[in-house]
Amino acid sequence: MSQFVDECQLNVRGGDGGAGCISFRREGPEAMGGPNGGDGGNGGDVWLVADHNVSSLLAFRDHPHRRAADGVHGKGKDMHGRRGESLDITVPMGTVVFDMYSGDVLAELVNHGDRWLAAAGGRGGRGNAKFLSNKRRAPSFAEQGEHGEQRWLRLELRLMADVALVGFPNAGKSTFISVISAAKPKIADYPFTTLVPNLGVVEAGDTRFTVADVPGLIEGASDGRGLGHDFLRHVERCAVIVHVVDCATLEPGRDPVTDVDVIERELRAYGGLDDRPRLVALNKIDVPDARELAEIVRGDLQARGWPVVAVSAATGAGLRALRFALAEIVLAARAAAPAPEATRLVLRPEPVDEAGFTVTREDTPDGHRFRVRGTRPERWVRQTDFSNDEAVGYLADRLARLGVEAALQGQGALEGDEVVIGGDDDAVVFDWEPMVTAGAEQLGPRGSDPRLEGR
Repeated sequence: MSQFVDECQLNVRGGDGGAGCISFRREGPEAMGGPNGGDGGNGGDVWLVADHNVSSLLAFRDHPHRRAADGVHGKGKDMHGRRGESLDITVPMGTVVFDMYSGDVLAELVNHGDRWLAAAGGRGGRGNAKFLSNKRRAPSFAEQGEHGEQRWLRLELRLMADVALVGFPNAGKSTFISVISAAKPKIADYPFTTLVPNLGVVEAGDTRFTVADVPGLIEGASDGRGLGHDFLRHVERCAVIVHVVDCATLEPGRDPVTDVDVIERELRAYGGLDDRPRLVALNKIDVPDARELAEIVRGDLQARGWPVVAVSAATGAGLRALRFALAEIVLAARAAAPAPEATRLVLRPEPVDEAGFTVTREDTPDGHRFRVRGTRPERWVRQTDFSNDEAVGYLADRLARLGVEAALQGQGALEGDEVVIGGDDDAVVFDWEPMVTAGAEQLGPRGSDPRLEGR
């Protein structure tokens, strides 16, 4: 089974945040010690990191799920939980990251060390010590930790090579790369022997460059025939395209010029490759008839402005001249390449009067309901322990201060109407009661605790 994988799916999930602690001081001199519950630790993040030591996406084929560590819960005596350890996932240079459902490109990891945050860890909840105030002297609630971000990604590898070898099946590309480099591809006398790209490192004097053997293309490859788009994308990031032409083929209707024209049509149909310099390697000149044919077509191909070299991968004839010709083109391409720009951060601060939430009315078969969406109200709901009445009361305080109650009234909400906070996957549904007395209000006015009065 092939060990080269250039496309895979990956499920990443950040670690969950730890819950805050509900605790009060229990010391001899302090008969009524204050709250001292610590905060929960944040969950770990998941990062994708480009590494030049990784050459394939094989590691994700059978193990597509990756998760960072969870944050530790807070403890008493103001002890905060430890942050969850982040997870670095190494991928090959040239990896493109897509959202699996929308198909949007999320990141391109081209250079060694490039990092991209794939899934953020959840925030840790605050302990009850954080809710101490002049009015709330004994808070008996804490926040829950948030769940880490989870998403499905599709990873696609586009090889980072200087030279791409293209040509019809059985043109001798595998033999060619095995002779000019240390690559050991599968070689046989039938078409489509190569089913995966092969990379080799070539030296010509003081110049070192990489060569990619792209599996055989045929007419219609840009439309998916043969190996189609599966490997055409590996040509995208190559600086030089080399046509390896079989001058000894006996197939009717084929000759070196026609073969080159067919491959060029497929490259144009794929798009984005017109600016790459070309070189033509007329292969298999160890066959007498092929040598004569190579001399016949040399002028036609040179007329296009491309260097043409007659070679034999079997005997090594012409390979030294080809290596140095490629080195010259590669050096020129590297010199012409623009210098990488420094990373720039674009800050877009939100307006000061931004409400931070929306309220919409939705019609349902049973009537209507109101949905509240926004980063803050949804986060507050996730952090609330609904088994604790005081925590629910604190949530009601926060939503009222944010303006959610006023917005619901402005949308025409009446007592008893169904209100949904969040999306369909993690929504909280309740019947709306304006200025509901819940949690802390059952003990007294909002933000107070009569249990300490007179003490």
